[in-house]
Amino acid sequence: MHMNIGSLLTRHARYQPDKLALVFEDNRLTYREYNQNINRLANTLLDMGIRKGDKVATLLPNCMELLEIYWAIGKIGAVVVPLSTLLLGKGLKSLLTDSEAVMVITYSGFTDTLDEIREDLTAIPPDRFLLVDGPERSGYQDYHVLKAQASNLDPQGIEITNDDIFNIIYSSGTTGQPTGIIHTHYIRSMYCSHLAASFRMTPESIFIHTGSIVFNGAFVTLLPSIFLGATFVLHRQFDAEAFIETVRKEKATHVIMVPAQIIGVMHSKKFSPEALSSLEMICNVGAPLHQEHKDELNKHLPDRFYDLYGLTEGFLTILDKKDFKAKPGSVGVPPPFFEMRIEDDNRKEVPVGEVGEIVGRGPILMPGYFKQPDLTKETIIDGWLYTGDMGYVDEDGFLYLVDRKKDMIISGGVNVYPRDIEEIIVQHPGVLEAAVYGIPNEKWGESPVAAVTLTQAGTLTGDELKEWINRHVSAKFQRVHHVIIMKEFPRNIAGKILKRVMREEFVAKI
Repeated sequence: MHMNIGSLLTRHARYQPDKLALVFEDNRLTYREYNQNINRLANTLLDMGIRKGDKVATLLPNCMELLEIYWAIGKIGAVVVPLSTLLLGKGLKSLLTDSEAVMVITYSGFTDTLDEIREDLTAIPPDRFLLVDGPERSGYQDYHVLKAQASNLDPQGIEITNDDIFNIIYSSGTTGQPTGIIHTHYIRSMYCSHLAASFRMTPESIFIHTGSIVFNGAFVTLLPSIFLGATFVLHRQFDAEAFIETVRKEKATHVIMVPAQIIGVMHSKKFSPEALSSLEMICNVGAPLHQEHKDELNKHLPDRFYDLYGLTEGFLTILDKKDFKAKPGSVGVPPPFFEMRIEDDNRKEVPVGEVGEIVGRGPILMPGYFKQPDLTKETIIDGWLYTGDMGYVDEDGFLYLVDRKKDMIISGGVNVYPRDIEEIIVQHPGVLEAAVYGIPNEKWGESPVAAVTLTQAGTLTGDELKEWINRHVSAKFQRVHHVIIMKEFPRNIAGKILKRVMREEFVAKI
């Protein structure tokens, strides 16, 4: 039996053709309509010479077309390479070249950036640059005109095996040059079934997604929704008030969000437990949500909060909503068929309660990084994924994150974990978010710096907050040397805070 992700749409179009599949702005598509659109695109790509294994890159914001591309690519056995619209010329050229893309599908807001490097993209024929929206532009084919000319019947005669690649996801680049992560059709099918079970999803569930669907975290709900034949509601971009209104109107049941989005919803003027009462799952993903915000969310919307710790490379743990009260600081346990260890620098498992590197394996483990066998061997050893994250387990086996190994600050020979300091800072009523990172210090090696954003009512100065923080931390080595107040943090397409960028900018100024 072969797991073809694209076949899920064919199935639902046959057995529940009139079921509402997708809601995007004013568009409401049944599974019959959705599948016909996808088939037209699949046949268009075949007519243009795209074949099994070919790489098709997208440079798109959230839109119906991007979802169509995901499933159409799946049906014909090609490989989708979703790229961030935050990329600039040099980085974009690098990824398009590295991925071996033979087609690019984009939108009018990105053509200027793409045009800067087009002459260097020799592997992409001139007629394989597609535009999903007007106005017409020289050098680009009209996505919708091409699609309208194609058959709406399922493409035939394409055999897809479990090991065929479905997508290459480039890492978000919080620590440096992004790297291509391979997911096969089998891996994505495991996302479907394992995550649907873990989050109590059913065919009657209504999913809402308001973050970027280029981010791998989006697949945590996107794939189960397609697997189950449920309804998926997509927003073009995150807006707290629009999210609240849509949940109320559509009776959405499941959502996965990054910390900044959860915080934004809770601080919205339209926030109310009544408006969000239909939600059965509010899952945090992408970065740790500080305990202060978890407690506030659970106070207003109890028994809904899940926490997911995971890597695109293929390991995760989930804190179930029923375990939150007993283990509020934990990120949960591995799902069935997943395994986890905590190891020291000698790859020896450490005792309960002792901090070490989180190591895991399971059915969604990547086969490797694209064209990087050496890096793959460094990351996957004897079938175990070495995450680079530090944590410990309690006597019940629940995982507690400490910090990224690379983010750890060594000050005077002592390991200082930024997250411990951040948990203190966000307890100040004037602070909205906090990010702590290390900078060089001649005496101590490194010293902590805190960057913060303030609540609307916050009128703090950096010196005032520095004094408050250093009075409340639990150890002298946790005292911060500087506090920077920012209007907003630099983030990647997934919404993750780019500490690396802030550190580089700060060091450049001193």
